[in-house]
Amino acid sequence: SEHRISAAHFFDAANAQPCTEIPQKLAEMASPACRGTIVPAPSYDAEADAGVLRKAMKGLGTDEDAIINLLVKRSNAQRQEISKKFKVMYGKDLIKELKSELGGNFENAVLALMETRYEAKLLRRAIKGAGTDEECLIEILCTRSNAEIQQIKDDYKAEFGRDLEKDVTGDTSGHFKRLLVSMCQGAREESDVVDADKAQREAQELYQAGEKQWGTDESKFNQILALRSFPQLRATFDAYVKISQRDILNSIEREFSGHIKDGMMAVAQAVKSVPTFFAHQLYKSMIGTGTNDDQLIRIIVSRSEVDLVDIKAKFLEEYHKTLFTMIKGDVSGDYRKLLLAVVGKD
Repeated sequence: SEHRISAAHFFDAANAQPCTEIPQKLAEMASPACRGTIVPAPSYDAEADAGVLRKAMKGLGTDEDAIINLLVKRSNAQRQEISKKFKVMYGKDLIKELKSELGGNFENAVLALMETRYEAKLLRRAIKGAGTDEECLIEILCTRSNAEIQQIKDDYKAEFGRDLEKDVTGDTSGHFKRLLVSMCQGAREESDVVDADKAQREAQELYQAGEKQWGTDESKFNQILALRSFPQLRATFDAYVKISQRDILNSIEREFSGHIKDGMMAVAQAVKSVPTFFAHQLYKSMIGTGTNDDQLIRIIVSRSEVDLVDIKAKFLEEYHKTLFTMIKGDVSGDYRKLLLAVVGKD
């Protein structure tokens, strides 16, 4: 189920923040903002955990099950403590040890769980080098709250000594670049109060900018979709249906193309329901031939302490099978074991 939370958190369940250090049995009683499948272990011993990981990697062979069972029962903050303790105890870097012992997508998924400033690093990888991973840029920048965007920008600066907005503008162009620059501001209105007259007026403006004319006024769509709060946009989208006899998503699909279409669609889908957006993205990563493992890992890990509970519910609602079942049939080996352990059965 989705949750309406305070004005500052206009993202509903989508704006959920990672759970703080609370006992497992209290997790459900905690703020509705805590909707992850991974919650902090109520009592854990970082020293003992470091010993478990050392034992799992020592000598011939690796005990992958021991690594999986430990990591999925600890929050990211707890994993960082274990990593520090490991270095003090054994004079070795835990990440380097894991890299030397593991391989393939299993290694990638384990390292993702161990990352600090994970989303900032994802964005840097999406921008750096030949080609740009536009899907990753859209997935992160078009769905996060103001507070989350500010945190990502700060992390990006701290980690790479670079300005995220400058890097994004240097790697994209046209209307798509403008949309991402708007998203990078992290300055969306945050009031929970809906202005019905404004919703009606701006729904008419969107109709005039798209369906009613030859060609599309992209800047009008950008202005309204980037500036207004999610509750306000929901009201605008409801009014839009009455005016145009189309859902906003259908109009964006008809009026736009390329990366700007994908970006606008992501914003509009996020307005309606961020968990539904991520359920769609997960389905897309696995449907058809081959799996987009980067995307699958990215979403499962980045949402594991935020709203993966809600994403699972939406996945079942949309596709009539559980996320657990789809992953089980799509990937294999220790990689599958790890993802299933993070997701958990419904």
